[in-house]
Amino acid sequence: MPDRLRVIIAEDNYLVREGTRRLLEDSGEVDVLASVSNVEELLQAVDGLRPDAVLTDIRMPPGHQVEGIEAAHAIRKRHPRIGVVVLSQHSDAAYAIQLLKDGTDGLGYLLKTRVGELDELLHALREVAAGRSVVDSGVVERLVDYRSRQAESPLRLLSERETDVLREMAEGKSNSSIADSLHLSESSVEKYVNSIFSKLGLSEERLLSRRVAAVLAYLRAATT
Repeated sequence: MPDRLRVIIAEDNYLVREGTRRLLEDSGEVDVLASVSNVEELLQAVDGLRPDAVLTDIRMPPGHQVEGIEAAHAIRKRHPRIGVVVLSQHSDAAYAIQLLKDGTDGLGYLLKTRVGELDELLHALREVAAGRSVVDSGVVERLVDYRSRQAESPLRLLSERETDVLREMAEGKSNSSIADSLHLSESSVEKYVNSIFSKLGLSEERLLSRRVAAVLAYLRAATT
């Protein structure tokens, strides 16, 4: 049994906050150290309790704009070992890009509908706590589809199967997970991955880093 994750929740809606807390604690895999309702309380709790990960809504008092994203940036700057998952009702890729604009390590962006999908939520929290990145598959789909429609997009060079593999990669999946999902051998997935990065002009050094970071960095630059 892996160590229980130490998590802080930030959500201004009491019912959602308490429901999420109970859901995570009932899993037996999470200790919720604190559940707070605004950014000020969140930052204070993080400074004092040093959790493994934070789960925060994108909109919180006082402005109900993108306080969750701003808090994520502040937390990652002050505490680089703490991961942050931002929950949002927005599938618009622009919000994910804003979250990831200075780097992807330790950050996650999930649609709020995932709150009821415990396995997805736990996976995201564990990934960011380990310093990796997670982006909701619905947002990834919009990012990839947007780029595919651009007349000069290098993504137009990808085959249909390579595009399928790219979507899976951008969700942070390993080669073995991609193979299982797409019913391919791991050796075939490795060939597709190498071909994708070659066609997108990503260097070998980038390939050796966390692949989702490279994919999202490319997509982020291409949509601005």
